Amino acid sequence: MLDRPHQYVPKAYWTIGRDTMAGDAHAEHERARRFRDAALPYLDDVFTLARYLMRNAADAEDAVQECYLRALRHFDSYRGPAMKPWLLAILRNVCNAEFARRGRQESPTDFSDHEPAAEDPPMWQEPQASPEAAMLRRQDGATIRRLVAALPQPFREAIVLREINDLSYQEIAHVAGVPVGTVMSRLARARTMLRSAWNVAEGAAL
Repeated sequence: MLDRPHQYVPKAYWTIGRDTMAGDAHAEHERARRFRDAALPYLDDVFTLARYLMRNAADAEDAVQECYLRALRHFDSYRGPAMKPWLLAILRNVCNAEFARRGRQESPTDFSDHEPAAEDPPMWQEPQASPEAAMLRRQDGATIRRLVAALPQPFREAIVLREINDLSYQEIAHVAGVPVGTVMSRLARARTMLRSAWNVAEGAAL
């Protein structure tokens, strides 16, 4: 599996309790505590995705901070899905909003989500490991991170959510806001591109 970047704790995170003490101090403190207990275990997952989406550590830190602040604001209305996909979906929206603010939008270039992905398994089957997943665990971490970071955004996102964050097809579909079939197609293409890029990199090294 891909190496995770070092665990990141956003600057605003530790002040959440302090900053929400207005009004009913006890109720706000309890709300902040419940949020920390629910959200803290997934902080590393959120930062990992942010690093791959933003491709810049400082931008990733800002995105994670905004993600957690948004999640806190909407925590009272949170009813599911599972906490990790919920946080990652918020993070993805934060990153997309930042791309839009900068006047640029990453796209899958000439790849189409609607083309059939013949190598995908049936939709109800989720293999425990793919050849690419084994490669990610086995090969040099820095090289693999560089190759994954070079993938077009939809495919980079899909493979990070699957192979690093361990999300199911359904959970990835929720985070990305696309059908499960599109998730499968993106993963198939991401694995093909990653395998080809690794072969090129390995050949260059030799």
